[in-house]
Amino acid sequence: MTVTARELQADSQAGPPTVGALFLGFLGLGLTGFGGVLPLARTMIVERRQWLTAEEFTDLLGLCQFLPGGNIINLSVAIGLKFRGLPGALASILGLIAFPSIIVIGLGVIAEHLQGDPHVQHMFAGLAAAAAGLLVSMAAKIAWPLRKRPEGIVVALACFIAIAVLRWPLLPTMLTLAPLSIFATWFVRVRASGLGSARP
Repeated sequence: MTVTARELQADSQAGPPTVGALFLGFLGLGLTGFGGVLPLARTMIVERRQWLTAEEFTDLLGLCQFLPGGNIINLSVAIGLKFRGLPGALASILGLIAFPSIIVIGLGVIAEHLQGDPHVQHMFAGLAAAAAGLLVSMAAKIAWPLRKRPEGIVVALACFIAIAVLRWPLLPTMLTLAPLSIFATWFVRVRASGLGSARP
C-alpha cells in the first residue's frame, strides 16, 4: 500500500494519536497483517503515522520482546499506554485482535474441511515464504538504528548466535543478555559523558 506525501504530512501534524486513531490504526494492522503484523506495524507506526521514531520503535520492541506474550500484543498495549493511558491501551489491543479473531475462527472452520486439498497446502507454503520475507525486511529496518551503537550490535549478534546457531533456550538467553545489554549501554554512555566533561 502506497502512502502519499499529503497523508504523511497530515499524520505527522496530527500530534499524539487519539484513542480513536489508536483503535483504527491497529484495526488496520489486524486486518492486513497476513503472515505477521510486526513488519506492517513498523511501517504504520514509524513511517506512515510517525507516532514513534525508528529508535523509539526499536527500543520499545526490544522491551516487548523481553516480556511474556505476543510481541505485537505487547507493542500495541505499550503504545496505547504511552499516548492515552489505559483507554489507549484498550483501544489498541481491541483494534488489533477483535475483527481478526472473528476472521480466524471463520477461516479455521473452513480450513478444517479443506486441509487435505493440495492447493490449500501450496497456498499456506506460499504465505509462509512471504511472511519470512517480511520478517527479514523488518529485522533489517530495526537493526539500522543500532549502527551507531556498537554495544547493541555485539549483543544482537550474541543473541543470534546463541539462539539460531547454538540452539540455546530463549528465556535463559534473554535473562543473561538483557542485563548485560543494559550494563553495556550504561557503561558506554557514562564513559562518553566522562570523556566529554574531561575535555578542556
